[in-house]
Amino acid sequence: MEHELEHHFVQTNGITLHVVQSGPAQGPLVVLLHGFPEFWYGWRHQIQVLAAAGYRVWVPDQRGYNLSEKPPRVADYRIHQLGADILGLLDAAGQQKAALVGHDWGAAVTWWLAANHAERLTRVAILNVPHPAVLGRALRRTPRQLLKSWYIFFFQLPWLPERLFKRKGFRFGRGALRGTSRPGTFSSDDLRQYVAAWSQPGAPTGMINWYRAAFRKAGQVGKAGKITLPVRILWGRKDAFLEPVLAQLSAEQCEQVELTYVDHATHWLHQEEPDAVNSLLLRFLQADLDTFSA
Repeated sequence: MEHELEHHFVQTNGITLHVVQSGPAQGPLVVLLHGFPEFWYGWRHQIQVLAAAGYRVWVPDQRGYNLSEKPPRVADYRIHQLGADILGLLDAAGQQKAALVGHDWGAAVTWWLAANHAERLTRVAILNVPHPAVLGRALRRTPRQLLKSWYIFFFQLPWLPERLFKRKGFRFGRGALRGTSRPGTFSSDDLRQYVAAWSQPGAPTGMINWYRAAFRKAGQVGKAGKITLPVRILWGRKDAFLEPVLAQLSAEQCEQVELTYVDHATHWLHQEEPDAVNSLLLRFLQADLDTFSA
């Protein structure tokens, strides 16, 4: 049976986030965190599967995205604020602990929370973003990774990135999704959903401000030591933005870790290989369901 997608607006950390919720109200909480340039819809292949398995699933539009609030200052997008948003969602759900699943920037927030607030989490799954310390070293020492990360530096410019992103019906954003994924991953209807999200007032600036805040306070983002929680890393080996070796280096930063490379997937592995990703996530999260049911 498919569970209804419930659209809520939740107060957290002084702002309001749009949060899609699904699954049994009394199930163990799993929070799915999207990255750039996505929104809750990026998890469309996972929400119903997790809900049907018995989890209560919360999927926020993170701050700056789609229907969520978009604070105006770059400083409003520093990593500790992004993490505090998610802790506030756990409080709003009435849960002391939850499992987190993060992709791209959502994975960066997940890494930070696992390092700094492990007491609020049961376990974390990471999709195609390295441990912050690993990425920092790669940008400093690996020319190939530095070249792949060119857009991070472009996004530091004022107003120009937003103008390029919005030109010709968001052609840059649409091209970025289709050009770095396997053919057929993003349908025309999917792209219409993304364009509608990007068209929300203030969204392009809010989304890009994540990069500006991280660049200006890179030391804060990189403050993440060894992860003691159970970690599941899933990595599309054909990622256009990140070198595959970063996954293995990230695994070395974890005390309890499983790493799986998905050989023919790109950065968008949860949308290209949903059956494989869902199976791996369900297996990893099962311990939370068993504990909750005991």
